[in-house]
Amino acid sequence: MKIFDMGISPNEFYMIAGMAVVTFGIRYIMFPISGRFKFPELFNRGLKYVPPVVLTAIIVPSVLMPHGNTLNMKLTNPYLVGAIAACAIGGMFKNLLLTIVVSMMVFLVCQWAFAFGVV
Repeated sequence: MKIFDMGISPNEFYMIAGMAVVTFGIRYIMFPISGRFKFPELFNRGLKYVPPVVLTAIIVPSVLMPHGNTLNMKLTNPYLVGAIAACAIGGMFKNLLLTIVVSMMVFLVCQWAFAFGVV
């Protein structure tokens, strides 16, 4: 087969196909029953907090432990400075693109400055 000529073994192909079927199946099962249930209002309001909480759980460890082994909460950590800038800009302007651009610029400038000993 042509796909196996590209370096993918049959077992890898079957594993990826199986994961796709399982993922699609789990999500597709919810569509037919989605209109039959009415969740309580408190539950619906709580669902709005799921994306920020999940993103925070993903980002905070990489910001506070950039090298993976020790906690670095000093202001010489460019990841922390960039995250603080992102929180400040996002809170003030509520503009996602501006938040990303400014925080990345702050991160890159801090990383450059800390690497060359400017600050």
